[in-house]
Amino acid sequence: MSAKPTVPAWKRKSTLILVAVLAALAVFGTTTQTWIHVSFAQGQVQQANLNIPGSKAAIAVSALALVALAGALATSIAGRVSRIITSAIVLLGAVGIIAVVLGLLADPSAAAMAEVGKATGVVGVASNATTTWFPVAAVAASAVLAAAAALILWAGRGWNVRTKYDAAPSSASQAAASGPIDEIDSWDQLSRGDDPTA
Repeated sequence: MSAKPTVPAWKRKSTLILVAVLAALAVFGTTTQTWIHVSFAQGQVQQANLNIPGSKAAIAVSALALVALAGALATSIAGRVSRIITSAIVLLGAVGIIAVVLGLLADPSAAAMAEVGKATGVVGVASNATTTWFPVAAVAASAVLAAAAALILWAGRGWNVRTKYDAAPSSASQAAASGPIDEIDSWDQLSRGDDPTA
């Protein structure tokens, strides 16, 4: 008796979906922390130094992380076609997060401008804005998320789909395969809700 071939961990449904969910949660978690630290020149404004969390510095990142999380969870119960759609959404969400965060890292002063204006009451105040390590962590987690989504797109084609809505083989088809149906078989099928004449 030949042993059933084992599926590598990186191709398993449970592994890939867990990685995607954890990566999306990690991205969202970084947005609750300080992404940009802003310091002002002495006497320029009354406002002291300002710390801006990722949820305000890059609002789109929080939204895309939640979309990716929902997509990853939906992938776990989706059929083949739905799985392609949801994993593609997760992949696009991860790419979008990376693009937004890279833009913030390239010009943190521009990303902080709106929050600086709210805090100081003055629009266009010059400030010295620096980023913390959390945006970089968001990029790293998004890269993992994108890789997991890409693997789900590729490896997910071979995953079996079993839900409580899957139709079990009908007794009519089983009976047709085994031989002709007599009256007793017909009554048995009717009692189970099958139409023997179909």
